[in-house]
Amino acid sequence: MELNQFYFKLPELKTDPIIDDSTLRDGIQMPGLAVGPTDAARIAQMLSEIGVERIEVFHYQDPDKQAAKLILNQKLDMRVAGWCRAVKEDIDSAVQLGFNEVGISHPVSDIHFKAKWPEKTREQIVANLIDVTEYAAKTCGLRTFVHGEDSTRADWSFESKLINSVAEAGAECYRICDTVGIGLPDIDAPLPSGMPAKVIAIKKETKIKSIEIHAHDDFGNAVNNTMAAIIASQGIWDQVYASTTFLGIGERAGNAETEKILLNLYLHRGVRKFEGKTQKLKQIAECIGKATGFHVPPNKAIIGDYGFAHESGIHTHGVLSNPWTYEPYPPELVGNQRRLTVGKQSGKGIIKHKMTEFTGNEPTDQDVATVVDKVKDIYANGRRASLNDDEFKKILQNLNFLK
Repeated sequence: MELNQFYFKLPELKTDPIIDDSTLRDGIQMPGLAVGPTDAARIAQMLSEIGVERIEVFHYQDPDKQAAKLILNQKLDMRVAGWCRAVKEDIDSAVQLGFNEVGISHPVSDIHFKAKWPEKTREQIVANLIDVTEYAAKTCGLRTFVHGEDSTRADWSFESKLINSVAEAGAECYRICDTVGIGLPDIDAPLPSGMPAKVIAIKKETKIKSIEIHAHDDFGNAVNNTMAAIIASQGIWDQVYASTTFLGIGERAGNAETEKILLNLYLHRGVRKFEGKTQKLKQIAECIGKATGFHVPPNKAIIGDYGFAHESGIHTHGVLSNPWTYEPYPPELVGNQRRLTVGKQSGKGIIKHKMTEFTGNEPTDQDVATVVDKVKDIYANGRRASLNDDEFKKILQNLNFLK
């Protein structure tokens, strides 16, 4: 069977989705994570290899500056943006390091305004954002994004005016930030939390050139919201940026996973620019895990060690007969591998397969039954974890099936 039998069935996506990875900014804001400059540069290089077209990075502390310099010096086939607050000092820092573009993060909801600047009016707050945006875009000549923090809880009448103001100040892209993950992917969901509604309204009622979606996963909807924004952009936006993090790492519940968005775009939406690049997804996950100290859950979709692991009798029998029975695509497509393990739910099929693999000979039915009984005894005595290959070989040795 081939991928074409199940995928690439939908019409060509009528917008150009651009992955804007934030692993080296939002991702490393996750509690307990950190990454050194050399590892950051390596991660950036690997992200460029899978088709990420833009990344954003910090540039405040000395290690961040070192990482930024290393990344920029690599001259990757990928845009690199400095993440900034709405203060001119941050813009100056980005210029000094050699960035050609920046993202200016700024709240747009009254919840944030009242909590952070209770003594200021909306007009005063927005005036500063406009001033800094104009400074970055027009004075410094930087490609400028404005990140609308807490967009999904903002008053739309106010937010639309703010978007027009930063567009006039020189911003080319506005980021819809679903800061606390309450966004809704439903086409009928209203403003401000409805993603399709927001994407359409920004096009109809503002002058901004491009949009971006940055979704958090507090409700587990980050991927759905990101895909909903991309799909809603069809026919009205020439391109749409998807701000993601690899493995979904980030503050609180994290963000939409880069690997999930990329694979959905490629297989389900037929975005062919990712063809031939997905094979490195597992490798990047392992690199980021080691570099940051993040433990990759074994059952993580696409890149987890158990993503293609089979143990129960029904599943292993099916996969041994035809991998498509319990695998949506070949593990090699994403750089992963099939794992057939022996455990409490294993049946004769996997036991026979493993015996043949390790002994080089096909066992008799009686030999298989003997090993099956031994495995059952082990689990009857309280064993929980799967047997690794060395443990299974030891069983075969003890039963004189393997020297």
